[in-house]
Amino acid sequence: MTSPFEALLPSTERALLHRVAVAQSEGRAPSLVGAVARDGRPVWSGARSCTEEDAPDADTQYRIGSLTKTFTAVLVLRLRDEGLLDLNDPLDKYLPGTGVGEATIAQLLSHSAGLAAESPAPWWERPPGSLRPELADVLGERPVVHPAGRRHHYSNTGYTLLGSLIEAVRGKPWEEVLRCELLEPLGMRRTSCDPQQPHASGWAVHPWADALMSEPAQDLGLMAPAGQLWSTAADLCRFAGFLVEGDERVLGPGSVREMRTASAPAEAGDWDSTYGLGLQIVRRNGRTLIGHTGSLPGFVACLWADAEEGVAAVVLANATSGPLPAAAAADLVHIVVEAEPRFPEPWRPMPVVDEALLELTGAWYWGTSAFGLKLVAECGVELYPLSGNGRGSRFRAGQNGTWTGLDGYFAGETLRVVRRPDGGLIHLDLGSFVFTRDPYDPAAEVPGGVDEGGWRGLSS
Repeated sequence: MTSPFEALLPSTERALLHRVAVAQSEGRAPSLVGAVARDGRPVWSGARSCTEEDAPDADTQYRIGSLTKTFTAVLVLRLRDEGLLDLNDPLDKYLPGTGVGEATIAQLLSHSAGLAAESPAPWWERPPGSLRPELADVLGERPVVHPAGRRHHYSNTGYTLLGSLIEAVRGKPWEEVLRCELLEPLGMRRTSCDPQQPHASGWAVHPWADALMSEPAQDLGLMAPAGQLWSTAADLCRFAGFLVEGDERVLGPGSVREMRTASAPAEAGDWDSTYGLGLQIVRRNGRTLIGHTGSLPGFVACLWADAEEGVAAVVLANATSGPLPAAAAADLVHIVVEAEPRFPEPWRPMPVVDEALLELTGAWYWGTSAFGLKLVAECGVELYPLSGNGRGSRFRAGQNGTWTGLDGYFAGETLRVVRRPDGGLIHLDLGSFVFTRDPYDPAAEVPGGVDEGGWRGLSS
């Protein structure tokens, strides 16, 4: 069946272009590009510019700043998946002598290692990276500002260390590893460490006048893994599709889901924003979005994806401040999802029905709380509260007839079927919780036992 999303409706396209036009005008950006992808395919792009003869398109390069960090995180996860490191390993195991080697790789990825946000003065984004030829120059005399693992504290120096970690384990420059292991397999030919024509120039816009000043575009040296890259809206739409679906040539679906899972506590009062492994996780317009923002002098960028809806948006602009790409990109996703909701997959019967599993389906009781258990093709079984309130999880078949929780309260916990010697079903044991066919079934091993008097009315 042909996808209904190969092209957007004209009314949707006009709404998207209007949002881009507002972002460029109100943000006073010399130029701004927006693009949308659905189910991994680009479906729209639009741009606005202060000069008609220099109008950009989805193939125009912009600097993407800290969006680079997500690329670096993917390369680290690749090393983990190959068995070359463990995310719980201390940095010192692979990169000794930094002075912050007790921080784990996972903590560095999630910005919870307690490292300082920035390198010592001067501000690293405008001078050339050659000012900091060694990691000691990047870290400075006070590289740690918080206890490791206690809070989320965004750190550019942490991702500098991750870039050096990649080089130490691979024995190759970070840029070469990035190109060979990520950019080329995903077909991102317009993403690079140095600008390639056609590319936008970086500008600062005067805060109190409609005047411009050129911004420098420096090579960041050792800090490149934290913010060096140039890319296009089209390439970043491809990258967004990868972050939603995964790609076995780069990183499988399970590992990209791991990247999208919150790994760091939210800052106090900021419950709509947290961080995974190299990915920001935010709530916008009632939706959960994953991706990253980025900025360097002269440029701002954002990529957001709604993994549940399969819609992603990219916004790139060439101004140091003013445009709000995070808000604009979130609105582009919202416009498409609201105007053209995705079609649900057709219902189809399971290819094979296991009679032994079918016996487990139906109502179960934890004490007096009613739960339903059903078979689901994509993972195995799902246990859920029938009242809508309570703890539920999906389970995947494990060893020796057991099941392992995939999400919710019982994630990682073991579900076990308890039977009589003749094979008859007695109850389910889930992490010591006993689920019975009837509330407090006396035939089951209910913790604390069951009153021999059974159920009764209120006697006079």
